[in-house]
Amino acid sequence: MNVSAKTEYACIAVLELAARHANGEPVRIRDIADSHGIPSRFLVQILLQLKSAGLVASIRGATGGYRLAKDPEDITLHEVMSVVDSQAASTIKSSAGRNTSSVRVLLQAWKAVDAKEREMLAEITFADLAHQLQGRGDPMYHI
Repeated sequence: MNVSAKTEYACIAVLELAARHANGEPVRIRDIADSHGIPSRFLVQILLQLKSAGLVASIRGATGGYRLAKDPEDITLHEVMSVVDSQAASTIKSSAGRNTSSVRVLLQAWKAVDAKEREMLAEITFADLAHQLQGRGDPMYHI
């Protein structure tokens, strides 16, 4: 499974918003970007894409930021990945010059794997991931 940086950043941002969803306060882009080493300008574009898809909402003002537009239980990995990465929704095609029996058998196998992958991603919600995240703070290094 290949995951682009854009897709990874989108999933990180949604996971951060899911982990903080219960308190209802918006999360600043800078907080997400700084804590994960994501370029802020890139994250802004990703969040705008997620906002257009109805997954996140923006709140203006000094205490503004972003929060989830839906409950984390209603947002899946597949949904976020499909929104930000058009390749996640692409169909599998052969690069071979001829449509031989070997090519058709391989395509059938690859499509079955792709379908299983999509099914698994659709079963994982951001509520599940936020629950796994609890108690797993980043290690603190003392010098």
